[in-house]
Amino acid sequence: MTSHWPQRGLYTITPDQQDTERLLADVALVLGAGASWLQYRNKTASAATRQFQATALLPLCRRHGVPLIINDDWRLAAAIGADGAHLGEDDGQLGPARATLGGSAILGASCYDRLDLARQAVAAGASYVAFGAFFASSTKPLARRASPVLLGDAAGLGVPRVAIGGITPDNAPGLIAAGADLVAVISGVFDAPDPAEATRAYVDCF
Repeated sequence: MTSHWPQRGLYTITPDQQDTERLLADVALVLGAGASWLQYRNKTASAATRQFQATALLPLCRRHGVPLIINDDWRLAAAIGADGAHLGEDDGQLGPARATLGGSAILGASCYDRLDLARQAVAAGASYVAFGAFFASSTKPLARRASPVLLGDAAGLGVPRVAIGGITPDNAPGLIAAGADLVAVISGVFDAPDPAEATRAYVDCF
């Protein structure tokens, strides 16, 4: 289901950025530096702002050949023609999202520290599973913690495994060695003094 997109690399997730111009400028730097996937996530914006920003990001992603995945809101993904959606445990069912978005869409699921959730997600139509947090994260300081062993245990699921949570260029190689196909990063890239340079440091881990 994700076959025509890169199966490995850096999975960048946008911060809660209200300034659309700055968001687009930063994302352009990150995509130009080699990020494989982009997830649009903005937990603080209004629905109208989220639609505006997501719509603005779409042609930018197309230009760089990078899929645009919408956090939480598969209806928004469908409305703007994004490449997929990512759902957490409180964001609705994977089945209706898959039915609406179609078979070729990327549909991701947060599985936290649980292999059983990952199995259920794949059975319900997920095209990748995300585990974490692996390290302390400024975005979600209270997130439950996952063991790198989980990445190896999930190898048989047949979908890409995404690692998230406090990942740096220093600790990413260990997660990749443990079985992560993609590493997902927010602040490590977008809070860096030079987002492009930070992106390249992560990409070099692969």
